[in-house]
Amino acid sequence: MSDKAFEIPGSMRDMAEKSVDQAKSAYDQFMDASRKAQSMVAQSSGTVLESSKEIQQKAQSFTEQNMKAGFDLAEKLIKAKDFSEALELQSNFAQRQMETYSRQAQELTTAMAEAAKKAQSK
Repeated sequence: MSDKAFEIPGSMRDMAEKSVDQAKSAYDQFMDASRKAQSMVAQSSGTVLESSKEIQQKAQSFTEQNMKAGFDLAEKLIKAKDFSEALELQSNFAQRQMETYSRQAQELTTAMAEAAKKAQSK
């Protein structure tokens, strides 16, 4: 076989790189919100500490969901018939995860804001 049989077309490479970049950006936003939640909990008073368990449980649940999604993708990639199918699977995964990370970051931000509001009102 020649090396050309394994060459990835530039447009497909660009699309895959863009999907990965978008997913990474959304993931970074999720992680930033998670770090802020942890920092707030570490610096908080008793009132916010009451909310910390909920925030930590949310973050743990999100982590579990994201890891499961990654393992599900790996299983699908192993079963892919060809490179084109694998690329489509990865692209769809990246798009879904970007949306998921964004939603998760919003939920963590909302939970942190509610905890802060409770702390200020007491």
